[in-house]
Amino acid sequence: MRILITAGPTREYIDDVRYLSNASSGRMGYAVAQAALDAGHQVVLVTGPVDLIPPTGCDVRHVVTTAQMRDAAVSAFPNCDGVIAAAAVCDYTPLKRHSGKMTKTGGPISIELIETDDVLAQLGRDREHHWVVGFALEAENARENALQKLRAKNCDVVVLNSPQAIGADTNDVQLLGAAGETLAHWHGLKADIATELVRWIGQNLPLSGNR
Repeated sequence: MRILITAGPTREYIDDVRYLSNASSGRMGYAVAQAALDAGHQVVLVTGPVDLIPPTGCDVRHVVTTAQMRDAAVSAFPNCDGVIAAAAVCDYTPLKRHSGKMTKTGGPISIELIETDDVLAQLGRDREHHWVVGFALEAENARENALQKLRAKNCDVVVLNSPQAIGADTNDVQLLGAAGETLAHWHGLKADIATELVRWIGQNLPLSGNR
């Protein structure tokens, strides 16, 4: 298979120096990319800014902003069998980006934020015969929120994990199906979970038939 994988955070700039982002390390997405390569698959890795070296053999597309990740993923998707969307994209962006560096005023400031484009939802709309695997990092009402994400974004399955996974070498995840069932529960090193996820996909999700 040829698999599109998104990984890492994105950044949304307030001015030319400061930005909004999150603490995603990209380790889970990079582990999935390595596991897919080890299983003999081709990988297109669309990655936000992280302190990791991409696995050797990936077709790597480096991006910074959510819009750039969307464009790179949408461009690569038609030539792939499916996507594993492990990236933790920034959900909000400033309505206005200031030029240069904003100076301190001695008082509070207000920044108006708007939602960024939803990368996974776009891929879900464009999926045709592709399969779509989403990731959901949830702190409250975790299972319910993850299932809402699965259905709203037209995923086949969603990988549910918690904020404790951020920056860690280990993870504890549930693989949830469209009917709300738990298809698998894995915990341990992210590399081992990635191997199990890629194996499950290879056994349960079909080739797209588009290539």
